[in-house]
Amino acid sequence: MAEVVIRPGLVIPDTELSWRFSRSSGPGGQGVNTTDSRVELSWNLAESPVLGPRLKERAIERLAGRLVGGVLTIVASEHRSQLRNREAAEARLAGIVAGAIAPPPRVRRATKPSRGSVERRIAEKKRRGETKRNRRSFPGD
Repeated sequence: MAEVVIRPGLVIPDTELSWRFSRSSGPGGQGVNTTDSRVELSWNLAESPVLGPRLKERAIERLAGRLVGGVLTIVASEHRSQLRNREAAEARLAGIVAGAIAPPPRVRRATKPSRGSVERRIAEKKRRGETKRNRRSFPGD
């Protein structure tokens, strides 16, 4: 196939990708027994020069559970044709890598509720308690 575009300016060349094909289970009728439509796409993240050192470190840290010896493997077998499974594997690889190298979200700064909101909350609690107190059948309970 072609190279995998992770984002503009960041591309995994086809030479770094390793493809394996095998017979797939699932839809396909009798043809499923004869065609190698299941696709395994592997990319050696640890040794790839595509990512800079900071991005590579971030990706390896975030994908630690998916990497085997520094290699990321994607499996696609949901389509009947090998071509569509190859496209699905490429898209999935691009999405996973893009998510792994994305900058961390901004840290939430803790805030405290405004005085007005606290007063409104307490006033509503008092009103609610008063309503419930008025429902009692015996006065003075």
